[in-house]
Amino acid sequence: MNLFIKLLGTGISIGAGLVGTKMVNTVWEKSTGRKPPTGKGEDTPTSLRSALTFALISASVSTIIQVLANRGTQRAISRFAKSQDIV
Repeated sequence: MNLFIKLLGTGISIGAGLVGTKMVNTVWEKSTGRKPPTGKGEDTPTSLRSALTFALISASVSTIIQVLANRGTQRAISRFAKSQDIV
């Protein structure tokens, strides 16, 4: 069951990462009025300042999501272990 919980935690982490990326991209586009600097065939050049700002924001959100997913997975594993000790 621990393997199932770990796989579920990984899936939740990936899903939350995708949602977080979409959220950061949407907020960036709403606040700056430009598409996020992804480097994929962009027509308009991106300044170094905006690229670094976007990278820092994206990395921060990604790290927060990763930490929260890991904590949730560890909490679920410990709850499962406690419930097995009771049974």
